Amino acid sequence: MKILIVSAGAVGGYFGARLAQAGRDVTFLVRPSRAQHLRTQGLSILSPHGDLTLQPKTITAQELNRPFDIILLSVKAQALDQAIEDMAPAVGPDTMIYPVLNGMRHLQTLTRRFGERPVLGGVCMVVADLDEQGHIVQMNPTQKLIYGERNGEITSRIRLFDETLRNSGFDTELSTNITYAMWQKWVMIASLGLITCLLNAPIGEINAVPYGDEIALHAIEECAAVAAACGFPPSQSLLEDIRKRATDKSSNLTSSMYRDLQKGAPVEVDAILGDLLDHGRSHHLDTPLLQAGCVRLRIYQNTLRSS
Repeated sequence: MKILIVSAGAVGGYFGARLAQAGRDVTFLVRPSRAQHLRTQGLSILSPHGDLTLQPKTITAQELNRPFDIILLSVKAQALDQAIEDMAPAVGPDTMIYPVLNGMRHLQTLTRRFGERPVLGGVCMVVADLDEQGHIVQMNPTQKLIYGERNGEITSRIRLFDETLRNSGFDTELSTNITYAMWQKWVMIASLGLITCLLNAPIGEINAVPYGDEIALHAIEECAAVAAACGFPPSQSLLEDIRKRATDKSSNLTSSMYRDLQKGAPVEVDAILGDLLDHGRSHHLDTPLLQAGCVRLRIYQNTLRSS
């Protein structure tokens, strides 16, 4: 199957490179400047699972004029609208769009543009970032993609999708309840993002001061309560794992939003925290920490726009 990876950033670049390394037919849709960088420097990964540098196939939006079988969409929420316009020529009648964005509202955006059928559900589990040289740095061993039809069916096309991604150097899971899996991840990233961004520190530093762990636990409960009210209560094992991570006094754990915040980059506040807050308010939930986190990060976003 012909696979188009939309962007060659930390997430798309990582999984796309592993797929290419495993012999899959992978092309990266990138901006002209990124295409030039990849032509001269290659696509490099620094990973606990083994470093890799390859010369990937690339294409720009101006050159894209044919459909692909699979589109792996891995951009940040603020880049989604432009990515949709750029990738539109690659969406044919049988194309499967596999988005691994954070939160849930990107599904509405994609189905509004391309219809219900092409859009799969997806969860990406990897901690990676781009360093100053443009290398993709994987920061812990976790590397997994979860996917499925949004109605839970095991169709012939999702089986083919599964066969294409399996045995490519990372973990995979074909899910019959992908919407629940997406909510589970949303609770986790929203909790850790809220804690680290609101309190402006890694987890260990937060727990090193009095009441830091209490604030962290309250933030987790707020995020979990919203999911439960929407019909997707987090599993006890997930909650125990988040609580353990969020109260570890020796941890240097951060969130992707916190790392973006430290770099002075835009953050996914509306997709990760704002949408969750809206869901909570629609169920008349009181979530003061979630609300405070949204206010803090929206002020930051406004500061970026005005600078």
